[in-house]
Amino acid sequence: MRVLLLGGTTEASRLAQLLAGAGVEAVFSYAGRTAAPVAQPLPLRIGGFGGPAGLAAYLDGQRITHLIDATHPFAAQISRNAQVACVAQGVPLLALQRPEWQAGPGDLWTRVPDIAGAVAALPTSPARVFLAIGKQTLAPFAPLPHDWLLRLVDPPEALPLPRAQVVIARGPFTAEGDRSLMQAHRITHLVAKNSGGAGASAKLAAARDLRIQVVMIDRPALPDRATVATPELALDWLHQVAPALRGA
Repeated sequence: MRVLLLGGTTEASRLAQLLAGAGVEAVFSYAGRTAAPVAQPLPLRIGGFGGPAGLAAYLDGQRITHLIDATHPFAAQISRNAQVACVAQGVPLLALQRPEWQAGPGDLWTRVPDIAGAVAALPTSPARVFLAIGKQTLAPFAPLPHDWLLRLVDPPEALPLPRAQVVIARGPFTAEGDRSLMQAHRITHLVAKNSGGAGASAKLAAARDLRIQVVMIDRPALPDRATVATPELALDWLHQVAPALRGA
C-alpha cells in the first residue's frame, strides 16, 4: 500500500499523523499556495500535478494504490482531477470532507451559490466588510465601495481591492479574538465560504454575537465519491481495504 494524501486542511494534518503512526507508506501533497506550509510527519510533495493526466501519471509512476482527498472543500479543481485520475488508473479514492456549517438561532445569514452571488448580496452603499475568503477570488469585489478587512496566512504581493486592510494570521482562531477583531474594524458584514470545521468557525460565532450580517457562499458541486467526515474514519477505510493495518 502506498497512499497519496491531498492535504491543506486541519483534518489532513491529523490524518497524516494517524497514517505515520500506523506505519502506512504515504505522501502528503500540498498545492503550494502558502509560503510556509505546516510541517507533516510524512514525505512532502508541493505543487500542482498538471491536470488529471499529470495526476494519473504521478499515480502510475509513484505506484500509488490509494488516494485520499483531504483538500479544502472549495479546492474543486483538484478534487475533480483526482476523480478523473483515479478512474483512469483504477485507484480507490476517498474524500475526507468535514460537514458544512449550518445557520442556527441568532445567525443572520444570506446563502449564495458562488462568488458572483456574494458580490450581488452586499449592499451598494459603503459598508465595512470582513472578506474571509482567502486571496484567490478577490477581484470581483473591487468595484464595490466598501472598506475591506482581509485575514491572510502570507503577506500579499498585491491586492486588487482598494481600501483593504490586511491582518496576517494563521488559525485556529477564537470567538473572543474574532469578536475583538470585528469590533476594532467596525465590521458590518462578513463574507465567508462554507468550509465547515471548528478551526474557522470562530468568525461565525463572533458575527452572531455582534449581530453582523453574514454572506455565506455554498460549496461547489463535486463528483459523487466515497466520503467520510473524520480522519479516524478515513483510517478505518484503509483498514477495510488492507486488513493487515488493523493490528497497527
